[in-house]
Amino acid sequence: MNKTLQMVFVNELGRNVTISVVDPRDDLTAQQVSAVMSDILTHNAFVSLGGRLVTAAEARVVSRGVEQILG
Repeated sequence: MNKTLQMVFVNELGRNVTISVVDPRDDLTAQQVSAVMSDILTHNAFVSLGGRLVTAAEARVVSRGVEQILG
């Protein structure tokens, strides 16, 4: 099963910007992810087309699996 950590921020125009990390560690805690998101904001690590990221909105791990039926 493929997993992706999605960190969602809001930029200066109020639009959501998602930064994805493929295959994150299984033992990540909410505190660790929150700290990373804070660092991204503090250091202006990323800029979107709508300007800099101003708020951390949410984070989630998305799991996706493929079950082959034929072939």
